[in-house]
Amino acid sequence: MKNLKRKILVYIFLSLLAIPVFFLSFQYFSRAAAIKANIVVDITKTSGPFPARWKALAQGGEESGVRMFENVIPQVSELYPSLIRIDHIYDFYEVVSRDSSGNLSFNFNKLDQTVCDIYHTGAKPFFSLGYMPPTMSDDGSLVGKPKNWSEWSLLVQKTVERYSGRTTVLPCGGLFDFWRTDIHYEVWNEPDLETFGKWKYLGGKSYPELYLYSAKGANAAQNVFPYKLGGPVTTAIYKNWIQKFLDFVSVNNLKLDFISWHHYSKKTDDYTDDIIKLNKWLSESPRYDRFENLPRIISEWGYDSEKNPIADTEVGAAHTLASIRNFINSNLSAAFLFEVKDGPTLSWGILNHDGSKKPRWYALQMLNSLSGNQIIVDGEGTYVTVLASNNNNRISLILTNYDQSGRNTEAVPVVFKNLEPGKYSLTRTNLNGQKTIDLNLEPINGEISLTGAKSIIMSANSIVNLELTSSQSIR
Repeated sequence: MKNLKRKILVYIFLSLLAIPVFFLSFQYFSRAAAIKANIVVDITKTSGPFPARWKALAQGGEESGVRMFENVIPQVSELYPSLIRIDHIYDFYEVVSRDSSGNLSFNFNKLDQTVCDIYHTGAKPFFSLGYMPPTMSDDGSLVGKPKNWSEWSLLVQKTVERYSGRTTVLPCGGLFDFWRTDIHYEVWNEPDLETFGKWKYLGGKSYPELYLYSAKGANAAQNVFPYKLGGPVTTAIYKNWIQKFLDFVSVNNLKLDFISWHHYSKKTDDYTDDIIKLNKWLSESPRYDRFENLPRIISEWGYDSEKNPIADTEVGAAHTLASIRNFINSNLSAAFLFEVKDGPTLSWGILNHDGSKKPRWYALQMLNSLSGNQIIVDGEGTYVTVLASNNNNRISLILTNYDQSGRNTEAVPVVFKNLEPGKYSLTRTNLNGQKTIDLNLEPINGEISLTGAKSIIMSANSIVNLELTSSQSIR
């Protein structure tokens, strides 16, 4: 009996010992099975102009009554954004009040200042229509239903007339028609989230009803340029929300110019999975045919929906570029990185509250080196991915080694193919701005090879920009 007990104890001990060994072995072989990058850049393999859908930024409600962009206009303009999304437009900027007779009064002066700051960065504003002015809310909160739906419609009408109006004069000076054309208005912000009202896609506190009266208000706007209205801007992309919302829009013949949602994930493939799922859902019934070609917009995205200091590190920067590499070829109209600037305490900003720059800002700035035609690169690996472009006499590559575990280091070979004869210079730039330049490189049989000792050493979560330039047109 004692021998049996001893054998059982030995078996349990060995079993417990085997568990960590198994997991360590699994991790070792998993990493051993990871594909190392071996980059081949054939400069003739292009796919058209380099997409600019990443040039969109979002700003959350960090400070009420403050011009969040006032001290960061130069920093933001360096990124050449095309769109900047803002929310809290009705409560933070005190747009709505009532006079002594109880009639609604509208004052857009404070919101105008922030809108002008956006224009001064070179971007157009993208409005999230919310939240509910307490004087209009049935429960006095910012996320309640309106006591009177016609008042909400009127508020939306006045907003569209203000920022898409043909005769609107903003305090930032005269704006060409282009700047007031195709302004986006997104109905609410994350309506499925309890913090923002816990609206439903069916019955009760109904988001479709909110959208209906928003569309009625927008449609009533007079003397306006063409504009865009859309939703449902949920915290993630959900089948029931999308399909029930589209059913409602279709039955009521409502204006819908884009489909939007949010997505936060540390996994860079998830962003393209969204598009795959949406395409599948839209193909399930002929009643969705009219929506298949609508622009798709991720109006907030990032590393984590919670405040996470990792997003402010090289890990966050590598995640940003690896994600953009994945979704940039997807059927997305725009994806808004959240957010532009921190509030008084650390949040999600690519800029600190004082305007100083974080790693993600520098990562986005690197993307500005990509112009001309996009190059389809061969030889990406499990961790190392590449974005590349060919612009006349300059080939630009951005290599990103994104690894959440922080362990993957590679010596990455890079070969440029089909180059014209001549002398070339190669500039390597790290995220911290450190540069090295190699001069007088000459192709051999049309190739310049950075292999062996010349390979690009990339530690985990590092980013490297390579620019190969010639005094003459490369191709």
